[in-house]
Amino acid sequence: MGDAGMESTVSPPEGTAQDSFLSMTDVFLISLITGLFTYWFFFRKKKEEIPDLPKIQTVSSPARDSSFIEKMKKTGRNIVVFYGSQTGTAEEFANRLSKDAHRYGLRGMAADPEEYDLSDLSRLSEIDKSLAVFCMATYGEGDPTDNAQDFYDWLQEADTDLSGLRFAVFGLGNKTYEHFNAMGKYVDKRLEELGAQRIFELGLGDDDGNLEEDFITWREQFWPAVCEHFGVEATGEESSIRQYELVVHTDVNMNKVYTGEMGRLKSYENQKPPFDAKNPFLAVVTENRKLNEGGERHLMHLELDISNSKIRYESGDHVAVYPANDASLVNQLGEILGTDLDTVMSLNNLDEESNKKHPFPCPTSYRTALTYYLDITNPPRTNVLYELAQYATDTGEQEQLRKMASSSAEGKALYLSWVVEARRNILAILQDMPSLRPPIDHLCELLPRLQARYYSIASSSKVHPNSIHICAVTVEYETKTGRLNKGVATNWLKDKVPNENGRNSLVPMYVRKSQFRLPFKPSTPVIMIGPGTGIAPFIGFIQERAWLKEQGKEVGETVLYYGCRREREDYLYRQELARFKQEGVLTQLNVAFSRDQAEKVYVQHLLKKNKEHVWKLVNDGNAHIYVCGDARNMARDVQNTFYEIVSEYGNMNQSQAVDYVKKLMTKGRYSLDVWS
Repeated sequence: MGDAGMESTVSPPEGTAQDSFLSMTDVFLISLITGLFTYWFFFRKKKEEIPDLPKIQTVSSPARDSSFIEKMKKTGRNIVVFYGSQTGTAEEFANRLSKDAHRYGLRGMAADPEEYDLSDLSRLSEIDKSLAVFCMATYGEGDPTDNAQDFYDWLQEADTDLSGLRFAVFGLGNKTYEHFNAMGKYVDKRLEELGAQRIFELGLGDDDGNLEEDFITWREQFWPAVCEHFGVEATGEESSIRQYELVVHTDVNMNKVYTGEMGRLKSYENQKPPFDAKNPFLAVVTENRKLNEGGERHLMHLELDISNSKIRYESGDHVAVYPANDASLVNQLGEILGTDLDTVMSLNNLDEESNKKHPFPCPTSYRTALTYYLDITNPPRTNVLYELAQYATDTGEQEQLRKMASSSAEGKALYLSWVVEARRNILAILQDMPSLRPPIDHLCELLPRLQARYYSIASSSKVHPNSIHICAVTVEYETKTGRLNKGVATNWLKDKVPNENGRNSLVPMYVRKSQFRLPFKPSTPVIMIGPGTGIAPFIGFIQERAWLKEQGKEVGETVLYYGCRREREDYLYRQELARFKQEGVLTQLNVAFSRDQAEKVYVQHLLKKNKEHVWKLVNDGNAHIYVCGDARNMARDVQNTFYEIVSEYGNMNQSQAVDYVKKLMTKGRYSLDVWS
């Protein structure tokens, strides 16, 4: 349009030469003026854009949105309890500590380090009587939990002066693991190195023993140390303070009610990647077969379809699944508490400033909360018993609950025997205490969240890019009270029958990356040790080595040490392993059947039998060693066997042999994927 307009404006009319000359001048002048105007216009535009830039930056990164200091000042808090939590226990302990603070005239808040800028720790001294507490769990082989990874990275790189910071650390770990409480120890040590002042000693909780008792013992000494440091006194006994208020929805749009989603409402109906802990993918179960041929246990192989999910995984990664509680347990809870489980409700945080608005997605029904969101099968912790005691109308039952929740030696012993060792869950406690009938909303507030379960992936993405395989054994046992307790996830998975009655069986899942990796060079030898379901990641490893061989790659020795109880009962993946051995992918298949003879034979015995070959692979061939399975006994016994082999063939004493194996671990040549 502009060009056409110019043409009609300046085209010379028919007339004299002078007219023609003037019209040429007109063209020149108009062009000059237009050019100058255009230049000025664009120059002016650039000048105008400059003042707008700070506004854009302000919108994209708000000044104090991630500052826990500003939040503490605004809400009058002086104690912040950060938690590094993978299964919810550290978060639960952090909440308990922050709640304790009011007894001493202090105000606490629990905080997820992932949500805040931890460099603000240097400013905590701006708040009077301030203290930072860290409840830090260790995940896997000495790793930080997912939500504490950024905090861990910051600590490693930080050169901040934290001399004004007062702190205390409670670590959550498991002694059966090589790197017991590594994260708690590191945070405690590093904060001191940065100049912070420790006001109470590092607490080390052991989940292989009694984590709850470890925490209570530490906590009962921690608060007197806080009182002494700040010159404050306890204002009274523990009191029951509700954190959430109940709102019952009588007239609610059911499209706005959560039905089991972990994060976004209707996320299971409208799936959008990326998929993670807060946005799991609903995978279709395409295969679910029993692996063992006999025996009392049920070992199974499941295949989950991840087509069109954009989920990527590597051999050695873990798949996390969100299970559901047994419907019969949920119904029994509703019945014993006289509740309509289909009531739609919300539990709203009374602290309006809290980032955590609800204990689980709300609004929802009690049935959904007890099925998908709350842990109703594990023995409840002492703080739950303390809070519930007020609802027992029988004085004897009330006294027993309060005693078990106390820090007295008698109380701890009673809790250990009556709750922990007897494996009484909340339903069993209600059944065995007829006068205890708490309001269901308070019970829902107190129970911990039902956590995802992790399984080592039993497939290779090179061979199965659109499916993830799981190998698991159902957990089922009789308790000291004669009740039959069942593992939540494994029994739920067992019932996931593919295409049952024309309907898909679905599993909410996501992938968690692991450090359990095959060597970068396929020619590097590997020694894999995995009895029982510990064979899972090695099925993926062997599949991948077979695929690499098919691609014409030079593949090093692939040696497997596998163990089970009886050859005719629970020899998992027998046919697949025999095929891999026949094809030459598995260069050695060593199987220990522990109960097929009078004297028990385990994988470590077979390692000793082949010790010369093992040493040759490790020392001369730079082999990578992988151990998967039970941490308490097997992994420890295998490691001790390697100490013996190294000592004998490397001509080293015990101390040198231990150092040799530790160096293999440091170099990533001795990897563990174990559980207790």
